[in-house]
Amino acid sequence: MGLTSRALEYVVVLFAVLCVALTAWLWPRLARTGPLTVVGRLGTIAVTQTAVLCAFALAINTNFEFYGSWNELLGHVDKAPAQVTALGATGPNSAALAAPGGLVQPAGPQGLDTIKDLPRGAADEVGRVDSVRITGRRSRAINPAFVYLPPQYFQKQFHRQRFPVIVAISGYPGGIMNLAQHLRVPQTAAGLLSANKMQPTVIVMLRPTIAPPRDTECVDVPSGPQAETYFVKDLPEALKRTYRVGHDPSAWGALGYSSGGSCALQLAMRNPGVYTSAAALSANYQVGNDLTTGNLFGNGPAGERRKQGHDLLWRLENLPQPRISVLVASSRQGENDYGDTMKFLAAVKPPMTSAKIILDQGSHHFTTWRREIGPALQWMSGQLTFPQDTTPNKRKPPTKGKPGEAKATPPSATEPGKVTH
Repeated sequence: MGLTSRALEYVVVLFAVLCVALTAWLWPRLARTGPLTVVGRLGTIAVTQTAVLCAFALAINTNFEFYGSWNELLGHVDKAPAQVTALGATGPNSAALAAPGGLVQPAGPQGLDTIKDLPRGAADEVGRVDSVRITGRRSRAINPAFVYLPPQYFQKQFHRQRFPVIVAISGYPGGIMNLAQHLRVPQTAAGLLSANKMQPTVIVMLRPTIAPPRDTECVDVPSGPQAETYFVKDLPEALKRTYRVGHDPSAWGALGYSSGGSCALQLAMRNPGVYTSAAALSANYQVGNDLTTGNLFGNGPAGERRKQGHDLLWRLENLPQPRISVLVASSRQGENDYGDTMKFLAAVKPPMTSAKIILDQGSHHFTTWRREIGPALQWMSGQLTFPQDTTPNKRKPPTKGKPGEAKATPPSATEPGKVTH
């Protein structure tokens, strides 16, 4: 029986119930004195508690798909990078590849100092990861973030060059440490860049909620947190004021896993004038209310319309499709979103284009997402336009130390990642 099969769950639950019943029946006999009865009582308690815990753990895993198979539970998993299958035209990069503003401020390490395998050395050779806080001028939200700056950002020949930007969003309730430590976004990007499989790109790592512990799901809540406003207005404004990043939407993409992947798709499909690419690993395609979100949309007909507007399958069927590129990733076995993922892909039509990563097996955790993040970054690099605009020449080179300020140094052009058609 498979690890996530209902048959196994029912068998284990039945065994736990039998253990409890048997314990109750045997307990009077085990109440006698003597070493054997003491051992019997201890053994009965241990077996019963283990059976009950296993039943609960199995039920939780079956519902949330943390482990999709016995091999995954035991660590016997395929760790080879996944493969992207293109379903539509690729982006424009088939061959090519600030002075700090008050909205972005340096922060403490925020855990960054505990990650041992980040690129280390001279910034113009290995790049740099900044730990910052990003303030939303309209939403009034203040979010922690890590910002990966590629080595080319600091190289002399590119001191006026702007760079494409990827907004990487963690799942909920995870934070930015998950992106850097477990998903290894900056490490993977640095490896792809050094292998000429990705163009130099600024990557901004954030959590999806702007009002923790509430899960805001990148939604503007009526009379509540304005999460969508933060990601589509405040964040681009803050980054453009602080870092040398492209000002045209063709240089901007969003990427995420789990609820962060849902956010990435929502941001691009609802705001194609801000994000023209999105990559989503294990995403949901509808946003709903639950105990962690509260009421995201309000009540009455207006609330229902707002909720419908965040149903991506409904949008594909009923609204003009945006001119964006999307990549979605799922697994045939181990992911609850596989059916909706295939429905989503089937509904995509021009001018929107799509690509997919479909694993034979992979559950809702970082072992799966680490297989997908490299191909996803490489794919997105092929979608984003390397900006043609440059910064004004009148500004003096910034001094080292503040976000986006190190001695300007630019990126060497790299080949984009190859995509399997």
